[in-house]
Amino acid sequence: MTSNTSSQTAQATNTSGRLTHAATLGALLGAAASLVMAAFAMMAAATYQSSGFFTPLYHIASTFISPSTMMTSMQHAADGSTFYFSFGPAVLGAMVHMMIGAMYGAIFAIAAALLRLRGPVLITAGAAWGATVFVISSFVALPVAAAVFSSGDQISQMASKVGYGTFFTEHVMYGLALGALLASRRAFARR
Repeated sequence: MTSNTSSQTAQATNTSGRLTHAATLGALLGAAASLVMAAFAMMAAATYQSSGFFTPLYHIASTFISPSTMMTSMQHAADGSTFYFSFGPAVLGAMVHMMIGAMYGAIFAIAAALLRLRGPVLITAGAAWGATVFVISSFVALPVAAAVFSSGDQISQMASKVGYGTFFTEHVMYGLALGALLASRRAFARR
């Protein structure tokens, strides 16, 4: 009886350790994948959206601060100055974005560990996770954040203001990057 209990305890400890490792790795890689997403959003904003290269960072920051920096950036872009920069709001937007990417990365990595996803399946699952995060963000998380922090329409309607196609693509790119980073990390760890 004692041997059976010890075995169950050891197995539970091993599973707990594996999931803790997955969550930590997922958080780190989720933050990194959020940079891929941000790079695409910033390039889209500077090119076909004509709203200013740093505007996506100010948009995210406007969850917690006035949207005035975001509006100023958009005005500068309309006047032909694509690279208006304000340090504080840019850093705030980047940090918030990376923290959210880390959270979603940890959740995905735990699920991937439990399902034992590997290789191309893991990358494909990452893309699907990105699409899922798009839905969660667009229709639940952003409206709730706007209500909780009194952020206004620029947050509650972020997906429509950015454009659903662009917002969806950003999130799928996040998921692909997250899945690819996890897959490459696991492939490297097996060597």
